[in-house]
Amino acid sequence: MIELAMHILDIVENSIRARARRVDICVIEDTQKDLLKIIIEDDGDGMDDEKRHRVFDPFFTTKTVRSVGLGIPLFDHAARLTGGRVDIEPRPEGGTRVTAVFTHSHIDRQPLGNMADTITTLITGNPEVDFIYRHHYNGRAFELDTRLLRKELEDVPLQLPAVINFIRTYVNENIRDISTSADLSNNRNWADKEEHFDGS
Repeated sequence: MIELAMHILDIVENSIRARARRVDICVIEDTQKDLLKIIIEDDGDGMDDEKRHRVFDPFFTTKTVRSVGLGIPLFDHAARLTGGRVDIEPRPEGGTRVTAVFTHSHIDRQPLGNMADTITTLITGNPEVDFIYRHHYNGRAFELDTRLLRKELEDVPLQLPAVINFIRTYVNENIRDISTSADLSNNRNWADKEEHFDGS
């Protein structure tokens, strides 16, 4: 995998195989702390201690369609290349939390990739599951919650092409907006500091 969005897709598919009915995906980008954090939480069957340790073994899998479970090991490898890591822990209310930490500016960090396509793929393929996607960038954030969309649309299914196109556009535009606004704000702050240093 060459994009983190593909790792996220793979991990969430694990959650769905574990009978999750709600999956929370949170991406946190903090360029000032040089941090990229990805948190995936589900309300699925969860893992016992032995399974949580074994899931980092590339030759361990609970799947019946392939003999090698590379999802978590590859995600962990991608994080460790940047000085980060992946942690897996049980949620107190049930299910599992996967947390991946990356050095944001590291030369070996894989690009985040197309999160809009990842989210729409998950929604299209899993009509019985609710997804909450949050994206933070230097203090600015937006959220997509399929529970709210279902309430607004009433009997209109989320899998309709027009709805999926709306969701894809919404995610793309909001990621662009929060990152652009945050970067412009940082540039203004830096310009103010330069003026202060110049004595202007």
